[in-house]
Amino acid sequence: MTTVTGPTVTLPPGPTVPRAVQGAYALTQPLRGMRRLKDRYGDAFTVNVPIFGRAVVISNPAEIKQLFTSGPELADNLEVNLGRVLGPRSMFALSGDEHKRQRKLLVPPFHGRRLAAYEKIVEEETVRELATWPEGKAFATLPSMMRITLNAILRAVFGAEGAEFAELRELLPPFVTLGSRLAVAPISKKGRFNPWRRFERMRREYDAIVDRLIAKARPDGDDVLAMMLQTRYDDGSGLGREEIADQLLTLLTAGHETTATTLAWAVERLRRHPALLAELTEGDGKLLDATILEVQRTRPVIDLTARQVKQDGFRLGRWTLPKGYAVLVSIALIHDDDAVFPHAATFDPHRFLGARPDLYQWIPFGGGTRRCLGAAFATMEMTVVLRTLLRDFTLVPTGEPGERWHSRGVAYAPAKGGRAVVRRRSTGGDS
Repeated sequence: MTTVTGPTVTLPPGPTVPRAVQGAYALTQPLRGMRRLKDRYGDAFTVNVPIFGRAVVISNPAEIKQLFTSGPELADNLEVNLGRVLGPRSMFALSGDEHKRQRKLLVPPFHGRRLAAYEKIVEEETVRELATWPEGKAFATLPSMMRITLNAILRAVFGAEGAEFAELRELLPPFVTLGSRLAVAPISKKGRFNPWRRFERMRREYDAIVDRLIAKARPDGDDVLAMMLQTRYDDGSGLGREEIADQLLTLLTAGHETTATTLAWAVERLRRHPALLAELTEGDGKLLDATILEVQRTRPVIDLTARQVKQDGFRLGRWTLPKGYAVLVSIALIHDDDAVFPHAATFDPHRFLGARPDLYQWIPFGGGTRRCLGAAFATMEMTVVLRTLLRDFTLVPTGEPGERWHSRGVAYAPAKGGRAVVRRRSTGGDS
């Protein structure tokens, strides 16, 4: 335990090597490094890394719950956040009352009947993509999952069709990939030749397409963009063009790559658990729901959710933190904790049958007031895609070792892309 800047601040122990060394370790050994630090220092430790600076990493359930339920005057959005990639009006960039105000405005399109209306779109895109799958030959499913989730979001969220749909489908994959890498890389925006220049050019293209979509939007449309144009703040004002563009990009980024990657992990896990696969082919919807929860627990595609201390002497469980420190919640560490999830290393969806997860312990979508706005939409997408896949195809099990984790910038994907071998089912049953 280390005490700094006076007796009121108490920080957990941690490595003392220079920031550059810690940063290199974090980049090259992200998940393994976290586990090693926990083994050495316990369930909380202090680090000093690029982008976040001085930060406390926690994985204790009680401390996570306290952090997530703390008011924005105590702990709120990071000063250095995804807003530099997604835009200053993105939900990731906003803090305090402004964040609460916009979140209230954007919640309705992702719940209830509105959400159910998007299921048909997701199923259509899934059937269209699955029609291209080869039978009896191993292939990576991640590219397919990327196309399904991208197309579904472009239709359901952006309301895109025709030329705009085609342009966004071509522009957004490299745009999001570059943005994901820039979000975690300490690269300055200064200098004539750097990746930010290319990113900014892509952003201008994106903004121009969104302007056209706004001009074409139908007042009675069911897509999220149409609802954004209709919605009003309490004072009667509506969302501005910049707010809409940033929020659409946020919804796409948060719900496209992460959802697709979880689907690829689901394929990777199911092929290695033939008994579970056999159960799921019987069409048990509750077991499918539990399987999605367990895939997200054992293979979270995002490892960290973060807050920044806004008040000096913030008490967080055993620790008293100074203003300006980041608090990083390690999703993988709490999901791997046997005290929280018995036999945590075992992939067992049955643990969630009849028991919904504690949202301060199962946190693939983050938590508290900053929990992912599109969590329900993403869950619906995953359910529809996997249900359709298991209905139309036999997923061939494998005895191969599990795929390694591979960092794609923000998200962790299966290193081989969630490889599958499939056989199409006949209308009368398995082929």
